Amino acid sequence: MKLFNLIKTFRNDEDGAVTVDWVVLTAAIVGLGIATLAAVSGGVSDLSNDISSQLAVSQIKTTF
Repeated sequence: MKLFNLIKTFRNDEDGAVTVDWVVLTAAIVGLGIATLAAVSGGVSDLSNDISSQLAVSQIKTTF
C-alpha cells in the first residue's frame, strides 16, 4: 500500500515540471540576448571606430 501511495504522490507532483519550464524559458531568454549581442556588436564596433577617427582629426579651440 505504501508503494502505491508513493507512486501516486510522485505522479501527481508537478514541482519538477515547473522547474523544467523555468529553465527552458531562462535558456531561451539568454539565447536571445546572445543572438542580439552578436547581431549588434559589429555595428557598434564600426560606429565607435568612426567616432574615434573623427575625434582624432578634429581640433579643439580654447580661448582664455
